[in-house]
Parts: sequence; structure tokens; C-alpha cells
Amino acid sequence: MKKILVASSALVAIAFAGQASASEPIKLSVGGYMEQWAGFSDEDTTASGGRKNAFQSDTEVHFKGSTTLDNGIEIGAVIELEGETSSDQIDEQYLYINGGFGQFKLGKDDSAADDMGITAPAVGPVGVNDGDMDQWSNVYLIDTVRSSGDQNRATYYTPVFGGFRAGVSFADDSGKNGTFNKTVTTSGTSTTVGGLSSDTSGAGDNIISAGLEFNRDFGGVSLGLSAVGENQGEGNWYGLGTNVGFGNFTVGGSYGHTDDDYGLSSRDTAGQDLDAFDIGVSYAMDAAAVSLTYGYEDFGTGDVSAVDLGLRYALGAGVSWRSSVFWFDQENDTTADNDGYGVVTGLRLDF
Repeated sequence: MKKILVASSALVAIAFAGQASASEPIKLSVGGYMEQWAGFSDEDTTASGGRKNAFQSDTEVHFKGSTTLDNGIEIGAVIELEGETSSDQIDEQYLYINGGFGQFKLGKDDSAADDMGITAPAVGPVGVNDGDMDQWSNVYLIDTVRSSGDQNRATYYTPVFGGFRAGVSFADDSGKNGTFNKTVTTSGTSTTVGGLSSDTSGAGDNIISAGLEFNRDFGGVSLGLSAVGENQGEGNWYGLGTNVGFGNFTVGGSYGHTDDDYGLSSRDTAGQDLDAFDIGVSYAMDAAAVSLTYGYEDFGTGDVSAVDLGLRYALGAGVSWRSSVFWFDQENDTTADNDGYGVVTGLRLDF
């Protein structure tokens, strides 16, 4: 895999090497989003004896820029800055190269499997699949696209052929952020601070991700299909997804399986096979959209079911009001069972 990526990178370099460039210098534009939510939840068991929280927020500022070389190849950069965090201030940062050969990306980014995976439609702020339900209640987070997340990696996407596109990513688990924490002792007191060197705390396992997707319209009916997977450590994760759109409706679902020895050093459920699926439907008309989604996962020491009713209404350009009503039921073999519900509402601003 390493040899393939090196050879591919060399071909891209040769494609535009040695040519004088009259292209414009890269100028970064500013974008991003802000989400502010207020909510209420009620459940049988909680860690603190009451609700987990009443407010959630998420803000990112994105800097993007690109230039086109004389031979038509586009080169660009993306930097995503977290608005509030206790650890890594940069969410994603990578460069990309676009051309007739497809797209190369190098830097800290999601894997091809994560980027190409299709899940059931959902328009609310909570969702049942890799959403924010565990931010409002003490519930296991259902996830059918269980990839390694943001890592320093190299990714290649093919051009689209007849609606088909493939992608492959290579990374290792030496660290997601390119930094490490170190302990400094002053006058007998130890303090953990952020380091500036590359993180070499991982086991050195390769992380190979791949995906194949199909997206096409057939006379008013749109079809999306995905097959994605990832190898990390001694195990694999893989999943399938589909969305079908007709009129104002979209119907879809996904399934994911995780081996018991996938990513043992980074997964809180290490040593357990995981099986999850979701299914849902959404309806959009003018500025409004509504969705109903169901999710389920067997996580080895129990299982969880969840339902989310989502609403999205566009108030103006880049401003939408979103709400979710959710319910869950979690059965545990080793700890107390838990079930509950919640309501979340708020605004998302895209800029």
C-alpha cells in the first residue's frame, strides 16, 4: 500500500513539474458554521442523578483557498478551526490536488470510508447514527460508519465513471493530531502540557480505509449506494448504505459490522463484535423538512434501540431552525438498564 501511494504521488508530481506558472496566488476565504442548542432529557439512570446538560454548542471557522496551475490542475488547502475545545484547536487541515486523474488529499482528514459512507436520512440536531444523543443522555452511541476519524493520512479518489467513484486512504495510529502531551515538573509539581513534536504514542498499526459509491438520477428517482470498510490492527470494520429519493421523499438505511479485534487500542468496546443498522425517511417541501429515523446496535454486553423525529426549517440564507424529539431503550448485561427521551431545539448558522 505504501509503495502504491508513493508511486501515485510521484505521477501527480510529474504531471505538473517543470512548467512555468502564471496562476494566481492562493487566497484563503472564511466560512464555517455555528450551532447553539437547548434541550431537556429524562432517563431512568444518570451518572449525576439528574439531566446530563441543558445546552450544547458547536462552532467551527473554515479557511479555504485554491489556485489553478497553467496545465489545469487545481491545488488547494482547507483548515478547520474549532470554536471551543479543551484539546486540539485544529479540527481538520489538509491540501488537495484535483485533475483529470481524480483527487489526492494529504493531511489530517476523515478517511475515504468515513467520507463515502451513506446512512439513513435525518434532519434534526440529534439523530440516531453517530449523532449527539450521548451528549444529552447516558446512552450508547449507535454507529454504522465506525471509521478511525480525523488522522494524518493520504487519500485518493478516482474520477466519477458512470456514477461510480472509489476511494482509498492510508494512515497509521501514531497520533490523530500531530502533537503529544508531556509532563513538566516544577518545584515538585507535575503539569501536563501540549508538546510540539510528532505524536509517536501509537502502536504503529497501519489504517487502510476504502470505499465505493454510486450516485445517479433515473428519471426523477435518485439512487445512492455505498460499500465502505477499514482495517486497523488485527480486525476490520465494514458497512453498506443506500438512499433513494423520489418526489419530496428520501428513504434509506445502513448496516455496519465491527470485528472484535478492530482498533483494540482506540475503541472503548474492544474485544466485542458490534452490529448496527439504521433506517429512516425524510420529507422536504419548500423551506421545511422532517425526518423519522430508527437505529439499533448490539454492542456485545447489551443492545440499544433509538428513534429520532427531526425538523429543519430554513429561516433565511444560512440560517435554519432545527429540532429533535428522541427516545432510546438500552439493555445491559453487566450494568443497569436505561431508557429515556429528550427534546432539543436551536439554530444553525452557516457562513
